[in-house]
Amino acid sequence: MTLLPATARQIDTQVAQAQIDGRTPSLVLGVVRDGALVHLATAGEHPRPDADLQYRVGSISKTMTATLIMQLRDAGQLSLDDPLERHLPGTAVGALTLRQLLGHASGMQREPEGDWWERSAGTDLAGLLDGLNADKIAYPPHTAYHYSNLAYGLLGGLLERLTGTRWADLLDERVFGPLGMRRTTYTATEPYARGYVVHPWHGTLREEPRTDTGAMAPAGQLWSTIEDLGRWAAFLADPDPSVLAAGTLTEMCAPVVINDLDSWTGGHGLGLELYRDGERVYVGHGGSMPGYVASLVVHRPTRTAVVGFANSYGFPITELGRRVLTSVLDAEPALPQPWRPAAAAPGADLAELSGRWWWMGLPLDLRWDAGDLVAHVRGERVSRFTAEGPDRWRGRSGPENGEILSVLRDDNGRATAVDIATFVFTRSPDEAP
Repeated sequence: MTLLPATARQIDTQVAQAQIDGRTPSLVLGVVRDGALVHLATAGEHPRPDADLQYRVGSISKTMTATLIMQLRDAGQLSLDDPLERHLPGTAVGALTLRQLLGHASGMQREPEGDWWERSAGTDLAGLLDGLNADKIAYPPHTAYHYSNLAYGLLGGLLERLTGTRWADLLDERVFGPLGMRRTTYTATEPYARGYVVHPWHGTLREEPRTDTGAMAPAGQLWSTIEDLGRWAAFLADPDPSVLAAGTLTEMCAPVVINDLDSWTGGHGLGLELYRDGERVYVGHGGSMPGYVASLVVHRPTRTAVVGFANSYGFPITELGRRVLTSVLDAEPALPQPWRPAAAAPGADLAELSGRWWWMGLPLDLRWDAGDLVAHVRGERVSRFTAEGPDRWRGRSGPENGEILSVLRDDNGRATAVDIATFVFTRSPDEAP
């Protein structure tokens, strides 16, 4: 699968112009669709980018740290509402919950004590914890969005304490290996792009340090390629259940906090940034480290994403990635999934549930689909129910997600009504429940 020539040309032009306007030595963007890298746009020659050239991903590392936390949650080893103290005692900020830390709703200050961690060799976990005190909480928890790199250093420390395994090794074993991300590494591995600051007046380059950030690594240490970051984007669009359950990833995409209370254009889930673009909501994350910026933006409903890197600090790559993704979706909307006929009809006791039911003059249509009951209210609100037992169905999507549909029968066993969360629907609009 490839993009249409006109779409590809439009993206190539956007990337070429952005490289000129942003004065970055090299720039690369990849478009991912249905699990595959379908287009690569490059600009600049210092070095000439390709799909296997490493750049630093910066804070995109946080999305992977959050995935490790969610794996442990699903395994029953922690709860998101656990206080940090339960798993990482003695921090002076132990009352903060894991959910608050993941969603940047903890009120924690942005950076640890000491030299700016992005340009300095990092300390170990003990050193990081030594610099903590209660004053590091800048806001009362969950009262405001406040981005915190320090929160993710603490989450990484929790992972290591709880599992007895280094954060980087956990990623290799539980994420990168299963997803085939062989070129995503803790330190730079050739071939990789050197990172720069571009002088604002004469355009010369100053190479930036490539530090080991130590205990702060879970906030932004990693290196990757367009090929590998594309695999990560594909996973966020449609997760491999051997790495993380689909429902858990959907949970990560629900907002913990809105970061723009005036217009609601952005927020943060559990490790993932959320961006509104018109009627679409994208998930992903931006990243920056000295000399590098990175972008990851995913439209989950269409399994379409854009990933990108540049090797100059301050280049607005997240905005570029979102513009390119919108261009792709506008030019080439994903085709709807085809309708497929049922393999077999339901039994008589289930077939009689199909059709129209009524409550307070409001129509409810029940259809049989792949073993489930699908409820349509006025053709607009659609919920899917899965059998839990005789005449008992549990909502698993839509407005009735989690609610119970019960079938009510008369003395002869005939279905006379359906009860959805105490709303009783009958066969006639004239019937009272």
